[in-house]
Amino acid sequence: MDNVENKKKLLEYAKSQNATDIHICAGSPISFRIGGKLIPIRKKKLTPEQSKSLSLELLTEGQRAKFEENLDFDLMWADGDARYRINIGYFNGSVGATIRILGGEPSTPEELFLPEMVKVLARTEKGLVLITGSTSVGKTTTMASMIDVINCTSKKHVITIEDPIEYVHQNKKGMVRQREVGRDTKTFASGLRAALRQDPDVIAIGEMRDFETIKIALTAAETGILVLSTLHVISIDKIIERLLSYAPEGGEGILRFLLAEALRGIIHQELIPQIGGGQRVACEILVATTGARNIIRRKGDYHLRTVISTGKKYGMCTMAESVGALLDEGVISKDAAKSVLVNYSR
Repeated sequence: MDNVENKKKLLEYAKSQNATDIHICAGSPISFRIGGKLIPIRKKKLTPEQSKSLSLELLTEGQRAKFEENLDFDLMWADGDARYRINIGYFNGSVGATIRILGGEPSTPEELFLPEMVKVLARTEKGLVLITGSTSVGKTTTMASMIDVINCTSKKHVITIEDPIEYVHQNKKGMVRQREVGRDTKTFASGLRAALRQDPDVIAIGEMRDFETIKIALTAAETGILVLSTLHVISIDKIIERLLSYAPEGGEGILRFLLAEALRGIIHQELIPQIGGGQRVACEILVATTGARNIIRRKGDYHLRTVISTGKKYGMCTMAESVGALLDEGVISKDAAKSVLVNYSR
């Protein structure tokens, strides 16, 4: 594939292969992530000079100067309806890039095969709904789908704070105003504080990364706004632990109290390779019942899994049930199911 070292051809070829990411790395061939796996698209390894040249081709002169100053650079790049999130950095002294291929229009929950409870949580009037999972499992895609549900069905004002903006929303029944950290607002926290003065019905936060953002988000959710956000965590059991890791000394109590009052639900995701190619999402869903709130307040976080397993009548679903449904449908293999469920075996 000697002709792909042209930016447009490389990106178009990646899209044609249903890749989600492109990796440009010195000492390795250009690789695509397809179906969750890294696939080299050619045998020839890139030299440091080739890797740098191909990576910097994605930047303007001004952006190159900023990259050399900071040693890292993030940007969005659009070509017609296609959009890409690009990170360029130094790796062991050589320049490389990672390119995420983004969807254009947000997908519907039906197109993503998400459970009905995701739409129910999107229509919640107030409180906090978290979309969680490890990296690259489609959290942002799910949140964009939930925003689109609101936008299509309600005359509501939605404000998003993202880093960067991945899906562009067009105003439909509602109004969606999107702010990008670093371009439209300095930080998640400052954007969130400003959003509270902008008459929102819904605030969507790309990621909760610090205690100030978490505290403001929880306070907003408690006072009558629906707050959607993503959080990097490997399982629902670890969510409280992860949130508390941001709390200053002595702040655990107030964070637990705010979370117990504000939380409406958690959608925890895994992406599983399909037998015929592509990936399907499996979801574990927690609905914040009285029992779940009490567990959060009383530091019994490890009991949340019991709440999920006994909460089917509230719309809850365990990861084992979700993965089992995909197995029964015949779209994933037993080995793929086993590789996911090993993390949910206790």
